[in-house]
Amino acid sequence: MTVSLPSSLPSDPEALSRLLGTKDSDSSSGSDRDTDGLSVWPRSARPEADGDVSVGGVSLAEAADRFGTPVYVLDEQEVRERCRTYRTAFPEADVVYAAKAFLCRAVAHWVQEEGLGLDVCSAGELALAVTTGFPPERIVMHGNAKSPEDVRTALRLGVGRIVVDSTSEIARLAALTPADTRQKVMVRVVPGIAAGGHAKVRTGTGDQKFGLSITDGSAQHAVTRILDQPHLELVGLHCHIGSQIAAVKPYVAAVRRLVGLLARIRDQHGVALPQLNIGGGHAIAYRPGEEIMNVSVLAGRVRAELEDGCAQAQLPVPRLTLEPGRAVVGPAGVAVYRVLAVKRTAEHTFVAVDGGMSDNPRPALYGVRYAPRLIGRRSSASPRLVTVVGRHCEAGDVLAGEVALPGDVRPGDLLAVPAAGAYHLSMASGYNLVGRPPVVAVSDGMARVLVRRESLDDMSRRDIGL
Repeated sequence: MTVSLPSSLPSDPEALSRLLGTKDSDSSSGSDRDTDGLSVWPRSARPEADGDVSVGGVSLAEAADRFGTPVYVLDEQEVRERCRTYRTAFPEADVVYAAKAFLCRAVAHWVQEEGLGLDVCSAGELALAVTTGFPPERIVMHGNAKSPEDVRTALRLGVGRIVVDSTSEIARLAALTPADTRQKVMVRVVPGIAAGGHAKVRTGTGDQKFGLSITDGSAQHAVTRILDQPHLELVGLHCHIGSQIAAVKPYVAAVRRLVGLLARIRDQHGVALPQLNIGGGHAIAYRPGEEIMNVSVLAGRVRAELEDGCAQAQLPVPRLTLEPGRAVVGPAGVAVYRVLAVKRTAEHTFVAVDGGMSDNPRPALYGVRYAPRLIGRRSSASPRLVTVVGRHCEAGDVLAGEVALPGDVRPGDLLAVPAAGAYHLSMASGYNLVGRPPVVAVSDGMARVLVRRESLDDMSRRDIGL
């Protein structure tokens, strides 16, 4: 069958090669990575002569054959190098990995070895980390609605800091803290700054569920109440303004407003708080050309604003904490799917794969877009725009809308989706009882399973009604 080239696609062969990622290259750096279509892939990604791609020295097609599909491949060295990037940019700060992006025992071990702390949001995340050997004093506990069990577990295991998110939490925390101890806490502050890649991930304004507002006085009231609790030690302020933020300016503005609040706390209570946590939310690229956060620039601008603001307010400079999650693990992951069906209608071509919204709900939640790539074979077919969809019983189960793939894509083919390390499996569900995919770590040509595939037996064990 002859496939016509859609008018919305470039006709120049070089441009098509860049779009599809089919051009050969001997290098994976700089413009060559852009030419190969690998600019948003792990830095170890290499195109192979047969159309395959290797990551960490491991063929993705071979990984799919060995471990089945869908499969998530995680480049261990990429995760470690991104941890080191943050440690280098912020040498005097506490860099704390946001576990909600993706957590398993191996990832907890990697970030610990690279000198990072951990940010958890539940007793489950906390218990996994501590039983892996993560030092509890280097863990920060978050959550806008911590359960009594969350709080008890955090206190029992001795977490370093608990971030207070509401005034009602103060009394609960004070009541549960043993009489012979003092728990270090921070107040999550809403600085009134709108930032983030989607309305559902903008958390720096007063119209969402997180934190306590500076504007209406809630943050100041919480500070006063905590200082009145003999078993709680207020050590600082916290804010997290949103996610997928590529600009430095919102963080600088947040620091400015929090330093102002630190000065008011000093003036009102005579207390100079020693810590300031500016959260995370740093943007990564899911498709070539998208903006990312420049961590070095962020570090320089935040440090300058903090030092200047404290000098003007005659405050000691607090120790900085930041909480990257997506920016550490997101670019290190690649999801590999197998094509199950190709359906051509009068207006669309749908390419259905063996995963979908149960392992990646982000497109349905936020409308995010990805750049899937055909791997495992070389194709000379002209590209066409297709919509990559999942196998689930929802019209919104779309993994990638209107993306260019070779016109001869067919059942049995493999599609790889880069930038899949964050907020895929951590948000995965049991929809249609498909089972969550495994996570396979790759490094130096070796592959090993970190999290095994969820089986029907796993899911059946929870169903005990008959």
